Amino acid sequence: MHDLVIRGGTVVDGTGKPSRTADVAVDDGIITAVGDLETAAAQRTIDADGLLVTPGVVDMHTHYDGQVTWDPLVTPSSWHGVTTIVMGNCGVGFAPVRPGSQEWLVQLMEGVEDIPGTALTEGITWGWESFPEYLTALEGMGRVVDVGTQVPHGAVRAYVMGERGSHNEPATPEDIAGMAALVKEGIAAGALGFSTSRTIVHRAVDGEPVPGTFAAEDEIFGIGQSLKSLGAGVFELAPAGAMGEDLAAPEREVALMRRLSAAIGRPISFALLQVDSAPDQWREILRLATDANAEGADLRPQVAGRALNVLLGFQTFHPFSKRPTYLAVADLPLAERIEHLRKDEVRRAILTESIPDDPLMAMIGGQSTSHMFPLGEPPDYEPTPDMSVAAIARRERRPEEEVLYDLLLRHDGRELVLFTLGGYSHGSLDDMKEMLLHPNSALGLSDGGAHCGVLCDASAPTFMLSHWARDRANGLPLEFVVKKMTRDTAHLYGLEDRGVLAPGFKADLNLVDLEHLNLRLPEMVHDLPAGARRLIQRADGWKATICSGEVTFEDGEHTDARPGRLIRGGQPVPLG
Repeated sequence: MHDLVIRGGTVVDGTGKPSRTADVAVDDGIITAVGDLETAAAQRTIDADGLLVTPGVVDMHTHYDGQVTWDPLVTPSSWHGVTTIVMGNCGVGFAPVRPGSQEWLVQLMEGVEDIPGTALTEGITWGWESFPEYLTALEGMGRVVDVGTQVPHGAVRAYVMGERGSHNEPATPEDIAGMAALVKEGIAAGALGFSTSRTIVHRAVDGEPVPGTFAAEDEIFGIGQSLKSLGAGVFELAPAGAMGEDLAAPEREVALMRRLSAAIGRPISFALLQVDSAPDQWREILRLATDANAEGADLRPQVAGRALNVLLGFQTFHPFSKRPTYLAVADLPLAERIEHLRKDEVRRAILTESIPDDPLMAMIGGQSTSHMFPLGEPPDYEPTPDMSVAAIARRERRPEEEVLYDLLLRHDGRELVLFTLGGYSHGSLDDMKEMLLHPNSALGLSDGGAHCGVLCDASAPTFMLSHWARDRANGLPLEFVVKKMTRDTAHLYGLEDRGVLAPGFKADLNLVDLEHLNLRLPEMVHDLPAGARRLIQRADGWKATICSGEVTFEDGEHTDARPGRLIRGGQPVPLG
């Protein structure tokens, strides 16, 4: 008598092998059989005829470090088939922390990842100082997903060096030894790696770059030795120049990572984006990383499944928000506000006003509007160039601001405009496809839990399946897409017990109605602690999600099961 048998689904097992019709049996949270189980008895049977059966998604780049302490559902990622998250990325997190400096870490996270500080302050119940104590606190909370985390450079530097560390002053040998000891302590306690940020784009609320941004090689290599000594952990970083702020930096960063990986013998995972200022530079970075790996390094460029973007709209932020006539109605509920904004006299007044110092308006001009597209419902994340605000304005012989204003009124003011900041330099996702297909690349950068006011890329798994594997002409094979976001991401972080549907592996699964899998339009809600806001995005077509053998979601609704646990360190390959 099995605990659970999933019958007659199309099994896409995470290995990249061709899909097949099969049954899956689960016992004690482990997959025990895959094949023809027609005669097998079970306490519960799920009919998966017409559905995909896949491993649970392993999202390796999230920022739920605070949210996991108050939200057992870890939304919105759990709505999109995610059963394992890795957080603590980009050098920011909440441990270690000296008593009295908690608010500084909150402001660091708020500045870098756009997570409302009010929500973090209200939501987090602090009960730790060291990183091991943070893990213990996380371990005592049930969730719908498994949680793994990394030791963040920013917190470690501030803990050891105080204000010198937070202000990015050079580290002394004693400082480096202290930081290395804390990182080693965290990895030994179960952290999956260490993270740092070297891009000046990442800044705290006060404008200071993340601690560690300018760390010298002796500091980077000294901390890296902690991973080498334990033979464990991924070294994750947001490299200098990642956002195009310094076009000479990425090649220097690859050279640094090449030496670092060779010195510590651990994988180095780094963000790789296409930037409009150098739209083909990513190819050179991939080539350099490939050359480094051929000589013994282990560099894993972390790429996204869709363009780097922000969403403009009357739900969130937009170029008209500081104009006097708009400010007069800004605090009204959305429906009332849209009613006013539709009035001819209000529209005319807003469009004739200007705010010279508005940085967003400064961006909207010249070629910027050629990178703005109505998202629509259902959302279109790969629009053609003729759909841009600039192209519509040319066709209709209207001012671009007028076109943008009218677009934002669509869908009763819920319309959003996709403003692509990278990954869309040539007007399609063809370059992203090439990045995804590269054998060394890893699918990441969803930023689940972060950038709450401007985007919601935690929905990436739904997009990967619906767009790349189903809708896009010249897309990607279904088996490749599933492997990329399950087995491959699990393997990078040493989580060898999951990401594959085979006997002995952890029973994390999804049942997906691929034909009807669709994203909904993102919406702004105020459901964070202290009523803070965030953009969320739901989806249709996820029929069931299973973590450790327990059904956590059915048709998008939570079942009350909370089988998720803290992951302590890499997990061994199942014996079968």
